[in-house]
Amino acid sequence: MLRPAPARRLPGLLLLLWPLLLLAAPDPVARPGFRRLGTRGPEGSPGRRPSSVAPDGAPASGASEPGRVSGAGVCKSRPLDLVFLIDSSRSVRPLEFTKVKTFVSRIIDTLNIGPADTRVAVVNYASTVKIEFQLQAYTDKQSLKQAVGRITPLSTGTMSGLAIQTAMDEVFTVEAGARGPSSNIPKVAIIVTDGRPQDQVNEVAARAQASGIELYAVGVDRADMESLKMMASEPLEEHVFYVETYGVIEKLSSRFQETFCALDPCVLGTHQCQHVCISDGEGKHHCECSQGYTLNADKKTCSALDKCALNTHGCEHICVNNRSGSYHCECYEGYTLNEDRKTCSAQDKCALGTHGCQHICVNDRTGSYHCECYDGYTLNADKETCSVRDKCALGSHGCQHICVSDGAASYHCDCYPGYTLNEDKKTCSAIEEARRLVSTEDVCGCEATLAFQEKVSSSLQRLNTKLDGILEKLQVNEYGQIHR
Repeated sequence: MLRPAPARRLPGLLLLLWPLLLLAAPDPVARPGFRRLGTRGPEGSPGRRPSSVAPDGAPASGASEPGRVSGAGVCKSRPLDLVFLIDSSRSVRPLEFTKVKTFVSRIIDTLNIGPADTRVAVVNYASTVKIEFQLQAYTDKQSLKQAVGRITPLSTGTMSGLAIQTAMDEVFTVEAGARGPSSNIPKVAIIVTDGRPQDQVNEVAARAQASGIELYAVGVDRADMESLKMMASEPLEEHVFYVETYGVIEKLSSRFQETFCALDPCVLGTHQCQHVCISDGEGKHHCECSQGYTLNADKKTCSALDKCALNTHGCEHICVNNRSGSYHCECYEGYTLNEDRKTCSAQDKCALGTHGCQHICVNDRTGSYHCECYDGYTLNADKETCSVRDKCALGSHGCQHICVSDGAASYHCDCYPGYTLNEDKKTCSAIEEARRLVSTEDVCGCEATLAFQEKVSSSLQRLNTKLDGILEKLQVNEYGQIHR
């Protein structure tokens, strides 16, 4: 808004009409391409999310509702290389210049200051340009604000283009404390002026923007709006600000707090992480999974981890994954799980009585078993039942002297030398004794021969009976020893 000239220099009629002219004059902020205090762009700056703070600084509609997250705690300033270019020409009175410094300090208060966070520099300009301090000069808010407080105005003139060129050539450099392109740290300049530049700004501003510097233009009172739009980055409605007096410029600090805000999607609940959202700062985040789960390729959802495949389960035999992302141990057949729920012990399958062995069940160390047969028997192909292999070995053959096996199921008896096999094919008689008995009785008499045969047969029958009894006892005794 134009300041009125002293009244003593105006004609009388003009003095009377001056208030009406002021009211009828078009509001400079009605021009498109810049913002006035109390207005804001529809979507925030490029690449930034709109803040949940309303234009008046009050919580946005619904921000205080249950379950909603307000701006406090949600916004954290992202790291910047920030340079203030402040006009200190003679048109800016001392008290007004103090308001500018307060505006700068309030913006600093909203930022996270530090070597790894935001770095701040100030360029003071009028007809000359002075770099008050570089980006690497101060790393904490207190010393930074004290340095701002020590800045003094320069002189006449408004060399805005020269100020932008100086910032580009001497401040936004790695040597001066700016971070290189690989860091992806935004380079931002805020120029504050109340007049018309006395040099060309459109070309130098274009070069600065092409080098990656984002320019914000803050106009006060008599600032030339076309020049502000030439200096500012696109879109203009988000990079051009206007206030009528220095008395309200301090309130713009909240606007820049919104602009430099990095919303925390973890707090907002917009992260879409299935399990855990981790804030990385600068409005960035990443998803993680609960214990026992692994992050899928979409970087948001989680799947149960195959802990068995990691070979850290400790199961002696078998590891089985559970749906919950955990696991449990099992044992091979014939083993049982011990109390530690990891190791296994062999089961006594023979003791269970379910083995199916016809004769003998033998436990193996592997938790299984096998069948065996008694002496004289052989294990059949089914590995459970037994067949007679050698009847002589069974001891039930009845041979008085010698049992001779004729195969798997047959045999015949034989006698020791000097004996002869009797007619029963089992017992034996001495050859000389048979001759003596025959000669004593009556060798030629049939009666003597019959008497001898009856006597021998009777003796053999008694002997066989005793042998059978002994053999039965031996078998019972042997079977009992095997199954003890």
